[in-house]
Amino acid sequence: MKLKYIIYTIIILGLAYLVYYRISANKKIEEQGGGRGRQGMKSGKDGSSGVGMNVDGVVVAVTDFSSDLDITGTLEANESVELHSEVPGLVTKINFTEGSNVNKGSVLVRINDRDIQAQLQDALTRERLSATNENRSKQLLEKGAISQEEYDTSLADLQSLRAQTQLIRAQLAKTSIVAPFSGRIGLRSVSAGGYITPATVIATLSSIDPLKIAFSVPEKYIGQIGKGSEISFTTDGFTKTFTGKVYAIEPGVNVQTRTLQIKALVPNADNKLLPGSFARIKLKLNTLKDAILIPNEAIIPVLNGKTVYISKGRKAQQVKIETGTRTADRIVVVSGLKIGDTVLTTGAMALKQDAPVKVNLVKK
Repeated sequence: MKLKYIIYTIIILGLAYLVYYRISANKKIEEQGGGRGRQGMKSGKDGSSGVGMNVDGVVVAVTDFSSDLDITGTLEANESVELHSEVPGLVTKINFTEGSNVNKGSVLVRINDRDIQAQLQDALTRERLSATNENRSKQLLEKGAISQEEYDTSLADLQSLRAQTQLIRAQLAKTSIVAPFSGRIGLRSVSAGGYITPATVIATLSSIDPLKIAFSVPEKYIGQIGKGSEISFTTDGFTKTFTGKVYAIEPGVNVQTRTLQIKALVPNADNKLLPGSFARIKLKLNTLKDAILIPNEAIIPVLNGKTVYISKGRKAQQVKIETGTRTADRIVVVSGLKIGDTVLTTGAMALKQDAPVKVNLVKK
């Protein structure tokens, strides 16, 4: 029995030693880890106070700035109209060749007018008879043979018939469709002998020298564009660069697109350019005096606009700015920066407010 108790005692003491050893080892590990953590925190704090993040920067200065605005537009005819007949009838003659140039006032199409001619002859006959009666009544009035009222009746009849004659002449004139302006006429959709109505499109007449080019620009460029501003553009099918000048600007901004509608005139003496063509436009903007420009990479987009970091007291300071024209590598700053500020151009996404920085100044 004694041996049995001795064995039990040895086992219990062994287990107790193992538990004690494990607790001691864990405590030592915790103490060593905590010490290293505190030491690391202290080292990090000391290090951050003395070493800043290496970044590039530029010193803000002013300069004269001129740029071109690249936009798209559409060529339009200077004048364009669909030709219609004001009266229905049979086409008796077509006096134009499709795709040819016509002069203002040229008769392009004639419509059967025999019934109107007959009405005109009848009206003229009744007008002549009424004129004879009016003249006779006037003589009788002078002799006192009739009253003034009887003469006024005959005069009113004559004036009424004259008005009817003018109306028929007007109807007769509508049977001849003339060119309202000089230009090039397109493909026709009617033939001689065909019946047309006022809804029938006979052809399209366009004046294409000069052409108009319509385009729109963002409202922030309003102050840099005016009548007489020059544009240059290219269009598919030609390697040549064409030029034009702004002649009209819409007096208001489109509230939906926030753009300003503009039109320019383009010489087209050889009629090579055609309405409806797509144009890639380069618009020369006015030169800005004493403009502040910074590299595009310095800009940080935020919810309510744009910001940049500047170096102040060797620390990064985030400031909000307003911008204007942007080029491929620079952007105009309208407000938020002043001359002499050092704008940070690298590390913007890693910087934080009041972070220490070491700035390497570069040329813009």
